[in-house]
Amino acid sequence: MRRLWFSIIGVIAAAGIAIGLNMLADARLSSTRIDLTASHIYTLSEGTKNVLAALKEPITLRLFYSRKLGATVPAYGTFADHVQEMLQNYASISGGKVKLEFFDPEPYSDVEDRAMAFGLQGVPVDTGGVQVWFGLVGSNLEDDERTIPFFQAERERFLEYDLTKLIYELSNPKRPLVGVMSSLPLDGDRQAMMMARGQGQDGQPYASAFLLRQTNTLRTVPTDAKVIDPDIQVLLVAQARDLSDDTLYAIDQFVMRGGRLMAMVDPWSEATAQMPGPNGMPTTDTHSDLKKLFDAWGIVFDPTQVYGDLTGAWRVRAGRDERVQAVNYVPWFNIREGLNTDDPATATLQQVTVASPGALSKKEGASITFTPLLTTSDRSGPVPLGKLATPEPAKLLADFRPDGKQRVIAARVRGVLKSAFDGPPPLGKDEKRAESFPAHKAATDAPANLVVVADTDILADRFWVRIADFFGQPTATPFADNGPFVANLIGTLTGGDMLIGLRARGDTNHPFTLVAQMQSDAEASYRQTEQALQKHLEEVEKQMRALRSGTSGDGDKAKQEAMVTEEQRAAIDAARKDIVETRQKLRAVQLELNRGISRLETELRLFNIVVVPALLTLLAISMGLVQRARRARARA
Repeated sequence: MRRLWFSIIGVIAAAGIAIGLNMLADARLSSTRIDLTASHIYTLSEGTKNVLAALKEPITLRLFYSRKLGATVPAYGTFADHVQEMLQNYASISGGKVKLEFFDPEPYSDVEDRAMAFGLQGVPVDTGGVQVWFGLVGSNLEDDERTIPFFQAERERFLEYDLTKLIYELSNPKRPLVGVMSSLPLDGDRQAMMMARGQGQDGQPYASAFLLRQTNTLRTVPTDAKVIDPDIQVLLVAQARDLSDDTLYAIDQFVMRGGRLMAMVDPWSEATAQMPGPNGMPTTDTHSDLKKLFDAWGIVFDPTQVYGDLTGAWRVRAGRDERVQAVNYVPWFNIREGLNTDDPATATLQQVTVASPGALSKKEGASITFTPLLTTSDRSGPVPLGKLATPEPAKLLADFRPDGKQRVIAARVRGVLKSAFDGPPPLGKDEKRAESFPAHKAATDAPANLVVVADTDILADRFWVRIADFFGQPTATPFADNGPFVANLIGTLTGGDMLIGLRARGDTNHPFTLVAQMQSDAEASYRQTEQALQKHLEEVEKQMRALRSGTSGDGDKAKQEAMVTEEQRAAIDAARKDIVETRQKLRAVQLELNRGISRLETELRLFNIVVVPALLTLLAISMGLVQRARRARARA
């Protein structure tokens, strides 16, 4: 009996201790969390903590979440729990500056009306027209609002980035000021619009510039500027050509003073090539470069080298005289697999198109951090710059030789940088500097943040939107993400270190591209053979013309023959036989291509239809036999 009482008292004491510990933890340790998840999805980055610590006024976050969504789609229920946990973590770390409100919008309720008034997105979950909600509204004391209309499951890896960006914009409601220095008519060309020749941009403003204006205040910076306004938060230098040392110095000092730079250079600008030069004719040199700055900052860019890629190459017309009308034009290609899925600016993009790009790399021994954003496939290779002014797509493809290397076309650069100048450039005769001219800075005080892109045609409409007339108004329909690529990068730069430092979390998607690669490889081989055949045909035709005219090789008109000799006829017959054999090889290449693809398709179908079910059946039979043997042993 005594043992029973001791046991009861022990159980009661243990329960009391557990309840007391829980009450103490709830009172004293409610803000303490331990993140044991594999990718630490609940651990906030230093950038987020800095944004929250810098809050000067309260921010109210209102989460509208329909519980019916989680009941209908369980994955969204888990996602909603993640969002609520993150928001509570934000509120806890902010020291009371972030206030939370949670709402469950019932159909046809006042709460649903509020969600609709805030501009959130309702999604139907059944045929009855009932909508569910899963969005966030943030506001500050000045009634500025920012919203996430609907939390997309695809962006769960960037939940922290999206939440921190929203809070950062509310605490800094003024639109970022972005300076634009460019030799391209990003804001349109009135003269070209009046001429309306149907070439290039037709003088219309670039769609990429229009997209930037939606979230930023743009200010044009002349290409001969000697000082960059310190009010500019981000400077976009895109295809700014023939810059003087004074302007390079202005850009250099802007970065040294903490300004953020997005530099877009190009070995061959397709947009510039379509613009008339000073003499009215297209220019033969369209490159742009920031060599003096790049050399000092540890960035390598060769303005004389263009690269192409068989993966994602555009299909273009090869010319009227070509038997095959469409070929891969390797200098123009779409980048899909080469998008950095760990950077919030590029992770959700599907495709970026580049045209005649260059390549970037980190200078050996440089102390910078070099993070690729756009990368070619390993089927890339150099393209002769001299063949781009009047390109022959079929010949370029035939001569193209991938070297198995990947090239970086766009990258983030971070690090403490040294100035490319020892001081301001010398003044010309009778020139004087203003008294307000900034003092020279030899290096950045903190790590600088740059984005460098080795292609400026990303900005051009023809490589990412289709412009159509809609009742007299031009309408742009995107087929690539070039505009969002530039806008997202500018957005991360305007947020400074706090947003750039936020990381992505989660798995990446690797789509199957084997068939496309087989087709591209076979066509490249086909084109190379076709070019050799074409050259041989030209030589034979030249020989036959000489034979028919009766002209001998020494050019002596006295030695003319009216008839073709037996030796010449034999040579012609041999050449014709060679042509027939070569054409047979061409057909064999195409036949082998089709056979390879058909064989792959058959194997995949056989694997899915026969092999997998057969393996499962064998596994089930094996397990049944094992269980039967166990029961037999048990009975024995």
